[in-house]
Amino acid sequence: MQKQQQLDQLVRSVAESGEKLNGTERRHFLKNGLALLGGAGLASAASGVVAQGMPPGIPSWTKSLGSAVNTNPYGMPSPHEAGLQRRTVEWLTADKIASVSFTPLADLKGIITPSGVVFERYHAGLPEVDPNQHRLMIHGMVDRPLIFSMEDLMRFPSVSMIRFLECPANGGMEWRAAQMDRLQFSHGMLSCCEWTGVLLSTLLQECGVQKGAKWILAEGSDGSHMSRSIPMEKAMDDALIVYAQNGEALRPEQGYPVRLINPGWEGNTCVKWLRRLEIGDKPWYHREETSKYTDLLPSGKAREFTFVQEANSVLTNPCPEKPLTKPGKLWVEGLAWSGRGRIKHVDVSFDGGVSWREARFTSVVEPRALTRFGVEWDWNGNPALLQSRAVDETGYVQPTYSQLRDARGSSSIYHKNAIHTWKLNGDGSVVNAQLA
Repeated sequence: MQKQQQLDQLVRSVAESGEKLNGTERRHFLKNGLALLGGAGLASAASGVVAQGMPPGIPSWTKSLGSAVNTNPYGMPSPHEAGLQRRTVEWLTADKIASVSFTPLADLKGIITPSGVVFERYHAGLPEVDPNQHRLMIHGMVDRPLIFSMEDLMRFPSVSMIRFLECPANGGMEWRAAQMDRLQFSHGMLSCCEWTGVLLSTLLQECGVQKGAKWILAEGSDGSHMSRSIPMEKAMDDALIVYAQNGEALRPEQGYPVRLINPGWEGNTCVKWLRRLEIGDKPWYHREETSKYTDLLPSGKAREFTFVQEANSVLTNPCPEKPLTKPGKLWVEGLAWSGRGRIKHVDVSFDGGVSWREARFTSVVEPRALTRFGVEWDWNGNPALLQSRAVDETGYVQPTYSQLRDARGSSSIYHKNAIHTWKLNGDGSVVNAQLA
């Protein structure tokens, strides 16, 4: 009782003093208050708000029993998190059967994207595949053509790796001007998961690849029979035949029951609902392959087989979905990634690239995975131009728009990895901007 009375007196004192307390006095108050509570805590020091009563009122949910065990056998997010969902851009595609939904990057924490909000990309809608009937065939230039059931695949040694998955058209609407009004739409064709499966090299060794084989045609079992040509070097490196995602079976929209993951490469090469791998000595784009993505250059020529996703980054807080409510100290954070390997360094600018501050990593740094970074900033309430710039372990530096357009022109759609700018207004709102 005596401690509570002493604590109440401290609270009254600081309430009466208000902003008169200097930093030393405030720290002294917090230290004494925490000591009286036995370390239980008082108020948010970062917010500068002092609790007006201790303890707070007893919430209603502490006065009755909650739901029983196994009420929801699979489990669902809290209804208070209902805003965490994929979204579509209505005008982007004429038909939802061949369309895309976007990952809500601003609402995510850490580097792992929950399976339920990984972006979707379809060419012929979402097929319903029976895993008991599904088969994966490997044929062509191999000594032993083989057909694998799902049970067969799971007999091989499994490998798990955390890797990002990104559509090469991610941000493609931004090439000519700032256009999208949400981080979800400007960068949301991006996710990062733990993928589990069998190394493709393991299956190829089982089949016996013949001399002279240089390419693989990967074909899906959706209505479009989506297919892509994959170089043998990638197949024998880290390509993964995946049947699990974030600790559970693949979600249907992510290729259930089995898909291909080519870490760090264009997402379209990571064929879903995988049914066939044909081994050959040349790419198939002139025959069965449905199409391939090319990058139109100012010269009129086009780049092809631009598989690797270059170093990129974006600030996730603040952003249009996460405006600021008041000036003061805050934590500015974002995500960086590179298909070339690990992220080595990230800088953040608050003046449109005039000056830069080094950010620190706040997650594990895996190759070809999302890396979370952050930096402390004291916002004075004035407008600001926020940017981030990533450097990967090969020394590649994320380019400005001017640098990217000089190399690629402005007619492209794919591989837009220019430094992105958020304009922070004096009222705390954030809008998409674009600087040269």
